[in-house]
Amino acid sequence: GDSCCNPLSMGYVRKLVEKNIPGIYVLSLKIGNTLVQDMENSFFMNVNAQVREVCSQLAKDPQLKGGYNAMGFSQGGQFLRAVAQRCPSPPMLNLISIGGQHQGVYGFPRCPGESSHVCDWIRKTLDLGAYTSAVQEHLVQAEYWHDPLKEEDYRKNSIFLADINQERGINETYKKNLMALKKFVMVKFLNDTMVDPPISEWFGFYRSGQAKETIPLQETTLYKEDRLGLQEMDKAGKLVFLGVKGDHLHFSEEWFDTTILPFLQ
Repeated sequence: GDSCCNPLSMGYVRKLVEKNIPGIYVLSLKIGNTLVQDMENSFFMNVNAQVREVCSQLAKDPQLKGGYNAMGFSQGGQFLRAVAQRCPSPPMLNLISIGGQHQGVYGFPRCPGESSHVCDWIRKTLDLGAYTSAVQEHLVQAEYWHDPLKEEDYRKNSIFLADINQERGINETYKKNLMALKKFVMVKFLNDTMVDPPISEWFGFYRSGQAKETIPLQETTLYKEDRLGLQEMDKAGKLVFLGVKGDHLHFSEEWFDTTILPFLQ
């Protein structure tokens, strides 16, 4: 529901970075030919196609050939992790995920878009058939819908999240590429009412088979079997877990300047 250059969101963040780190080059990713297309694609463009488009943009940008830092907000955090895993050239140096849902979501309590009828339609569609091929191919939020009561359906039919989270087997290239990061920073909003469950922002999720008790990353099979290299990265000090008071994507300029900007310098 956002776009690359909205002066109240991504455009604002870009100005913050440029103001505080003079001379830095900032690329705000736009997917589509117009800002309206960019916003619509955040709901309706296959995430795998979005990742391919971003990989192409990064590879073509001469300013990034020596490496770059990536910062993603909300679903952009998990999408950029897919970029890190699938597209090692140019190399991503640090990944900063601000409210990214790395284990997906099971609930859609508040919709980020301004159009309530779109949000209502998405909720109903997810409830009816998140794992049908038609919905998976054409609804972004379905591609990271993770139903802890239907884990087998999720593993078998999720065309995006189950793949990048190594749910159907281990892609050693994904693991190697992610482990090449210097730092993987995950920001969780401590009063988040939109991401369900909020612990997904720190790579945790519901304990399988129910939707009440959550477990941290370190208790998941993904971590214990080190299917993505996260256990090794954690022990090497490469994983950074940050908490910030506030609801989803609500943070102060002071917090951003003092906590996030150092990872970009």
